[in-house]
Amino acid sequence: MKFNKKNISNLIFVILLVLFFIPNTRGMMQIFLTRIFSFSPEITTVEERQKVASYDWKLHGVNTESMNFDTAKGKVVLLNYWATWCPPCIAEMPSLQKLYNDYKDKVVFVFLTEDDDPELNKFMEDKNYNYPIYRSLSAHPQPFTHKPIPGTYVLDKSGNIVVYKRGAANWNSSKVRETLDNLLAE
Repeated sequence: MKFNKKNISNLIFVILLVLFFIPNTRGMMQIFLTRIFSFSPEITTVEERQKVASYDWKLHGVNTESMNFDTAKGKVVLLNYWATWCPPCIAEMPSLQKLYNDYKDKVVFVFLTEDDDPELNKFMEDKNYNYPIYRSLSAHPQPFTHKPIPGTYVLDKSGNIVVYKRGAANWNSSKVRETLDNLLAE
């Protein structure tokens, strides 16, 4: 068999297809491909932005202090719904961790999950993530929705939703950083 570009690309496709059918590699392949095809999220136009109805929302801190979301009022917020078993969530976590590392003193980060502590703690330790994780103790304010995951919101200081992204995204992009910088400067 002569190896030309067509044969090599067909071979790679077959290998990827086979890896999707092997249970132990399926999740890894989903994460890998999701990272490749995750782009920077779109900014919502000013006319289409929704406003958070209420900041009265009790959050239990899993690896941080518990809080009422009203402490985030008047601040730029990044709110992310996620789970340890969700491949698109796992795919976007490295970019969120990098963003958190650089903006944790300027932006309120809220990572919400319903996962149990043992698996959550193991996940955080294995991946070397240190962002603040919360569980909701009261009803989610409108218009937040916790499904599907991942779901991420970026709020301006007035509580307007500047970004709402369902599915994985590259949160460590220059576009997201520029958006956060502009919101912080307002």
